[in-house]
Amino acid sequence: MPTRVLVPSGVLGLGFDRTALARGVAMRPHIIAIDGGSTDSGPFSLGAGQSKYSRAATRAEWRELMLARAEAGVPLVIGTAGTCGADATVDWMFDITRELAGELGQSLKIARLYSGQPAERVIAALRADRVLPLTPAPGITEAGLSEMTNIVALAGAEQVQAALATGAEIVICGRTTDTALIAALPLARGDDAGAAWHGAKIAECGALCSTHPMTGTIMVEFDETGFTVEPMALAAACTPYSVSAHMLYENSDPFRLHEPGGHLDVTAARYAALDERRVRVEGSRWVPGPYTVKLEGARAAGYQTTILAILRDPRYVARARDWVAGLQAFLAAEISRRMGLEPPAYTLEFRLIGIEGALGAMETRQGQPVEVGVLGIVTAASQALASEIGKLINPFVLHHPLTPDEELPTFAFPYSPATTDRGALYEFALNHVMRIDEPMDAFRLTVTEVNHARR
Repeated sequence: MPTRVLVPSGVLGLGFDRTALARGVAMRPHIIAIDGGSTDSGPFSLGAGQSKYSRAATRAEWRELMLARAEAGVPLVIGTAGTCGADATVDWMFDITRELAGELGQSLKIARLYSGQPAERVIAALRADRVLPLTPAPGITEAGLSEMTNIVALAGAEQVQAALATGAEIVICGRTTDTALIAALPLARGDDAGAAWHGAKIAECGALCSTHPMTGTIMVEFDETGFTVEPMALAAACTPYSVSAHMLYENSDPFRLHEPGGHLDVTAARYAALDERRVRVEGSRWVPGPYTVKLEGARAAGYQTTILAILRDPRYVARARDWVAGLQAFLAAEISRRMGLEPPAYTLEFRLIGIEGALGAMETRQGQPVEVGVLGIVTAASQALASEIGKLINPFVLHHPLTPDEELPTFAFPYSPATTDRGALYEFALNHVMRIDEPMDAFRLTVTEVNHARR
């Protein structure tokens, strides 16, 4: 019997089409699956163990999905809860769920799949030559692993299946591969493995595989020979082009996708339009391999203070690069003279917003903006030191002259004080895989009964 997976959106917190969701629920899915995050927004969420998305937005959308789950009578699964899938964000999502269950009068069995890795476990695997680098990968040491604030392993379909096997109505997963939470049930029900993984890859970002990506909601139906994908918003359509193109999304190889326990090969996949809105795919192949899980880790790399000034004088705008170069040399001398500091005890970088703020020296487009934002970024070993350097450079960033023989200028600044303490700066420090003997060896499950049934 085919397995229908309803995907409300590419990620919880970005919104979805409510009418499309209702249409999907009416089509009687076997499971509702949604992603909770990724590494797209950088290392802060993993380093700090915090969600990128607001609690209010997460709570409002999760409430609608909990109601949809109750109407459909099927499990609701979220992967990579709280953006990064750290243990702390799994618990954050559980607290929201328990709170909403009380508000909605729902009695639920809730499974939590934790992906957090103690440094000791990874160190033991490293000693046993069971941690292998991907490309590119930073060098790792036992001391470096111990310094990481959070390490997670990406769960695959087997771990999600274990959570579903508890009979839970809601499954809150730590870090998972984007595809695992969609592929898990079709695989458990005996659908074609190649189709399960390929359809999950196509569905991972919701309606991004359609002509109207912002509508969010799609349905994927899996069976013994392939899968069919259909957007739930009537204004959207899936085409062979839009579906096949999604294999290129965040994937270096458009024909292969590596997952725990093997890889997907779509070299022989065939895409056919069933009508104006639905696409059928067959011919995908699953190739078993060693069971490895990808590791992600983040660590504090210092603390930051920023300062922002705005140049509008045409002379300064025209010579902004020269002005910053002079300012940078002057400030390096002042920091050395007044504080006795030299790099690498700190770094001070300036970005010219409006000229080369994104690409820096790689920028090739030339033009004369009306104004230029000058963003200074101080990084040091402690927030106190970064703040002190920020205060030292403050008057010079706001008043440094272009040439020594002119009056001191005054530049605009959008807020007071012009400096802002950003707190800890995190960096990714792992891009490796860890080989494990059994899928649950690096994961743990907790099941909780929440009873709020209304009488």
